[in-house]
This record gives sequence, structure tokens and C-alpha cells, in this order.
Amino acid sequence: MNQKAARDRGSLRRRVAWIVIVVAVPVLVLGLWAFQPWKAFTSSNIDEALPTAPVVTNSTAADTRSGPEVLAEGRFVSQEHETSGVARVVRLADGSRVLRLAELAGSDGPDLHVWLTDQEAGGDWFKYDDGRHVPLGKLKATHGNQNYEIPADLDLGGLRSVVIWCDRFNVAFGSAPLAL
Repeated sequence: MNQKAARDRGSLRRRVAWIVIVVAVPVLVLGLWAFQPWKAFTSSNIDEALPTAPVVTNSTAADTRSGPEVLAEGRFVSQEHETSGVARVVRLADGSRVLRLAELAGSDGPDLHVWLTDQEAGGDWFKYDDGRHVPLGKLKATHGNQNYEIPADLDLGGLRSVVIWCDRFNVAFGSAPLAL
């Protein structure tokens, strides 16, 4: 009887081990995919120049812009992750607009995007998708200078901040106030 009981216990242990493996491996893979923990140790750099637009010379035009004009500017505040730098909405000589992130320093994360929003910068880091937000694109790099084209037909009225938004977890990494 002892040999049979020992065999049954061994068989039970093997079954439990296989069940644990069959459940644990997919959970581990899913967790790695979702959280991407290695991104806590990675960063990327970019140094884009401010775009230049040809100056339109029209002798009948009252508009005499000769170069880029800063329409709004704000310093980043940290939210879910440490974030610093300056955000500027810049009108180029041809009238097009770009969002310029200058001297950005932040954390890497899964699925990071740059948004203009109607929410105030700072405070609750999950509020930015509750109101009006305009996605400008994926974050190009965690550090450096980068530009995001603002659609020509976009009314900037009521937009009050720029946010580095993690779409995967619906949280703000950092935000900057913009008085538009």
C-alpha cells in the first residue's frame, strides 16, 4: 500500500506541476507584454530642429510675420512618472502650427502618445481622456527636442495643456500648461 500511495502522490504532484506551468506561462507572457518592465531601464533621444517654412511675401497682405511665433508655452510637471522640459505651440512663417517639446526628459513606457487637452496640467493623472483631447502622435523619444504637426483646421480654443499619455494604462506621465 505504501508504494501505491507514494506513486499516487508523485502522480498528483506532476499533474499539479503541469497545471501550474500551463497557467503560469501564459500569465507571465501576458504580464510581460502589458507592463513591458524593461522600459523602466530604457530611454531614447531625438534632436529635431524647429521646422522652417518659407516666408510668403505678398505685398497686399497685412501679415508681416518673418519667422516662428510662440503662441503658448509651459513647463512640464511630473505626474505618473518624472517628466521635465518645455512645451511650445509655435506658428511658423507660413501659418502652420507645431507643438515643440524642448529639452524633454521623461520615462519610457508602453504606448506613449502626445495629446493637446482641455484639462489643466497637473493634478489627477487619469483625467485627460475625460474631456476634449487631440492626439498628435506617438511620443518620438523620451529625451530631447521634437515637433508634432498641429492640424491646420484645429481650433485651439479651450485647449489648456499638453500631456504625455500612456494609452495602455490610461495615465499621464507628465503634462504642461498652455494658455491658448
